[in-house]
Amino acid sequence: MDFFPLFLLFFLAISALVIASKTIKIVPQATVMLIERLGRFSRLATSGLNVIVPFLDRPRAVYWTGTRSGLTSIDLREQFIDLPPQPVITRDNVTIHVDSVVYWQITDPIKAVYEVADLVGAIIQLTITGMRSVIGEMDLDHTLSSREQINSKLRVILDEATDKWGVKVTRVDVKNISPPEDVRVTMEKQMTAERNRRALVLQAEGEKQAAIARAEGEKQAAITRAEGEKEAAILQAEGAAQARLRAAAAEAEAIARISQSLLGQGDPSHYLLTTRYIESLKEMARANNSKVIFMPVETASVLSSVGAIKEVFTETGEKRDEEETTAALPPGRTRQLPR
Repeated sequence: MDFFPLFLLFFLAISALVIASKTIKIVPQATVMLIERLGRFSRLATSGLNVIVPFLDRPRAVYWTGTRSGLTSIDLREQFIDLPPQPVITRDNVTIHVDSVVYWQITDPIKAVYEVADLVGAIIQLTITGMRSVIGEMDLDHTLSSREQINSKLRVILDEATDKWGVKVTRVDVKNISPPEDVRVTMEKQMTAERNRRALVLQAEGEKQAAIARAEGEKQAAITRAEGEKEAAILQAEGAAQARLRAAAAEAEAIARISQSLLGQGDPSHYLLTTRYIESLKEMARANNSKVIFMPVETASVLSSVGAIKEVFTETGEKRDEEETTAALPPGRTRQLPR
């Protein structure tokens, strides 16, 4: 009978601990707990100390894919789901494997628990179907070069679909897109050919630009040479004109002075012509042509005088011979003229 009080005291202590554990709930920061009373939602227990009615109130447990079974606390922080590679068929019937990461956050824990049975599994399946829908509208080349577009479309699709679940999809990132091996080899060959083509195009473009630059340089050089020759010809013509004007002015002054010096003593033009004639003879005498003989004007005048004298003497001699012949003939005969 002495052990009964101790046993009763021990039983009461154990019962108090059980009742206290069911009454007092400590919720961590950024975590909430859904309290149900007799199977119906009662209130939302936020972070800190929360007291509930034992045996009537209890936290709602969730069973989500990838989480601990029977979890009662709901994390409100941003979370991510790393999806394994999924087979996706593009519009040009090429099967590729795509793996992605989805970042999401619970904004309304009541909807996240009561609107969908498996929140994480639903997000995974929605991501897979959305990815197949988006990539199925693109060709392989477009898919490989448009990751940002795929991410944006997937985020919009998931965000609209999960809004009624109290979830906000913040970001979707496609990590890897793996085409089949034969397609990959073909793409590498195509990429090599494309690079070779671009290299040839760039080389041809460079040669074209170089040829254009050389042609422009030659054009500018020709224009510069023509401008220089033009200016030189103009300067030369102006110099020759000024020289002729100065020579003409000097000659006019010389003629004026000669006219003043020979005033009343002779014709100045005769003097000038004689001077020019002598200068011309000097120039002609320097020529290498030995078959041409130049004689001054005075020599031609002398020769003309000599020819005239010769003709006079010839006529005088003929008259003398005729007189002598007439005297030698007998009287009564006349001289016959030659026929």
